[in-house]
Amino acid sequence: MKRMKTLIKNGLVVDPANLVQTHLNLLLEDGKIVAVTEEEPEADRVIDAAGKVVAPGFIDIHMHEDPVKDDKIQFCIFDAMLRMGVTTAVGGNCGINVYDPVKYLDLLERDGAPVNVMMFAGHQYYREAAGALDKYSPVTEEQRKMMKKGLEEALEAGCVGISYGLRYVPGTGREEFLDTASCCQKEHRLISAHVRDDEERVFGAVAEVAEAGKIFDIPVEISHIGSMAGFGQMEQLLKQVDGYRMNGMDITCDCYPYFAFSTRIGATTYDDGWLERYHCDYDACQLMEGKYKGQRCTPETFAEMRRDFPECLTVCYVMDQKDIRMAFSDPGVMLGSDGLIDNGQGHPRAAGSFPKFFADFVRDGSISLYDGIAKMTSIPAKRLGLADKGRLNVGADADVVVFDPEKIRDGATFDDPMLPPFGIDYVLIGGEIAAKDCRIVKGDLGTAIRKRS
Repeated sequence: MKRMKTLIKNGLVVDPANLVQTHLNLLLEDGKIVAVTEEEPEADRVIDAAGKVVAPGFIDIHMHEDPVKDDKIQFCIFDAMLRMGVTTAVGGNCGINVYDPVKYLDLLERDGAPVNVMMFAGHQYYREAAGALDKYSPVTEEQRKMMKKGLEEALEAGCVGISYGLRYVPGTGREEFLDTASCCQKEHRLISAHVRDDEERVFGAVAEVAEAGKIFDIPVEISHIGSMAGFGQMEQLLKQVDGYRMNGMDITCDCYPYFAFSTRIGATTYDDGWLERYHCDYDACQLMEGKYKGQRCTPETFAEMRRDFPECLTVCYVMDQKDIRMAFSDPGVMLGSDGLIDNGQGHPRAAGSFPKFFADFVRDGSISLYDGIAKMTSIPAKRLGLADKGRLNVGADADVVVFDPEKIRDGATFDDPMLPPFGIDYVLIGGEIAAKDCRIVKGDLGTAIRKRS
């Protein structure tokens, strides 16, 4: 069935992929942009964007997907993504899949989704599927062969690359890491890594991942660098990554615009030595679930929850604001929410990262509107090989965000992490209105995006 024509007029079109920042009108039809013009063509529906910014739909290169129950995805974080302007999200990060990633893509294609979704094949998921359940121990030769077979099949079925959470699986040795990363060489797929260590040991951890990029000539993404080097190491880390880039490596990073990280209390992040590493006390850690929800830890509650409820989400307030700002000033760093929601609880970055970035980093002049939009559109689109997304030229997919640059801001808080943002007038996916005024209008316009050879 032919879709209606939609005209978005009078807005400031900001399209870094095409080096555009000027007032233009967009005509959308049949899921595509069919005109970018100063004229005002006829349309069935008109959106007057006077005083607003018209940008490509935002792309979240690093988030954690919703769970599956009874053969259906339980949409929650994808709803939050849509409300904050994201039209394409990438799940399966940090080595973690909540479900077989190929079957997950199948479910997305069958049922639709609030946003378009790409998936990484998670190293830890396939490690455990091969029977290697002890995260502190190395795999056997047979388990490694099973892992590689599963990863290769996932890549063939359309996963964008392989993700790693080396911090979460310390038993992963160099041989296992490089052997699995080699699966990406044939099709030049991306590896994305939550590196093995942070703080003063982050440099060696990044070098470990970069080695795979050098050996196999594959692209590398270093995940959420604010929570890896946001403790006084950011300047040196950015120089390290830039050095790799100057030597020909295809390497980029992502970061979220908050000064506290989130992980589960049973994660290896909180193994012995974490207080000394982050130069903090137990009360830097806030419990986001369970009977102590909202409370800062004491030595007693920390030990109790780590023992009895290791899946409890926490927020840890230890990152340096100056380092996060420094990260976003680097042209090789894009925005990624690292959003994770569990039963409605988690870190507000899942529902607030993109509008917060405009409110706290663009509106204060730290980053230009043009460069800020590039970090969430053209740069991740190029990184992911999405030729028709992250841009607003004729023929591109009609994924568009209309927002007020003076009013856009996050609403989510640490106490209520799912509150919607403000100042986003329209989010369109495939030329259809998916969200209006930060409320979902149609929640099934997205689908799976499979990476093809």
